[in-house]
Amino acid sequence: MRSKGSRVRLGVNIDHVATVRQARLGHLPDPVEAAILCQSAGADSIVCHLREDRRHIQDEDVRRLRRRLGIALNLEMSIAPNVVSVALSVRPLQVTLVPERRQELTTEGGLDVKHQQKALATIIKRLRARGIVVSLFVDPVMAQINACRNVGATIVELHTGAFAEAKSAAVRHRALSALKRSCAQAKKNGLAVAAGHGLDYENISDIVAIPEIEEVNIGFSIITHALEVGLEGAVRRMRSCLRRKQGQAR
Repeated sequence: MRSKGSRVRLGVNIDHVATVRQARLGHLPDPVEAAILCQSAGADSIVCHLREDRRHIQDEDVRRLRRRLGIALNLEMSIAPNVVSVALSVRPLQVTLVPERRQELTTEGGLDVKHQQKALATIIKRLRARGIVVSLFVDPVMAQINACRNVGATIVELHTGAFAEAKSAAVRHRALSALKRSCAQAKKNGLAVAAGHGLDYENISDIVAIPEIEEVNIGFSIITHALEVGLEGAVRRMRSCLRRKQGQAR
């Protein structure tokens, strides 16, 4: 658990930089150069999602990020064999296993660990044998949190979409309460806790006030704000948001 006054780590997702590049199938903007800027601005890690359809991040992006970054690379991925093979070859510091559907715009929900325990345990064992830390992206549901412990994960990343997209104060409160309960259970299970999806400069304060959360992974809000203030400025502002509320930790 974080002590009072500590700072939640920031992972910056650069997928949307690659999305813009792929719109013209060219070389710019370069997500690797964007990652270097995020690193310079104080990001603790870089997150990218190597999807099965390769709609934004490409295999070579992952290889270049691994070579050039001086901070951790967190590779989001499904358990598709051709994606797993890239992870085993490149050996990022961390992978985060996520569900994936071809038609979705972005990851829309958490991984169903409870009903995929055998397959996930096999993949996690292979990844950990290569020295890769494994995180599982799940909804804040107790059964899923407990299943994460059973399959050998080290980290659980809680899906904050229901909280971030809540249309009323009551729904938001229920979603935040579910996150708090799940964080406590994950920590009880010996798992490190991260959070991500839909987090922005306004709603982040409630998340960083949860004492078990050690890291947040944020992409869209930072990249869109960068259109106004530049990427380094957007990352620095988010880092400031993560520091500002630390005194709220229990």
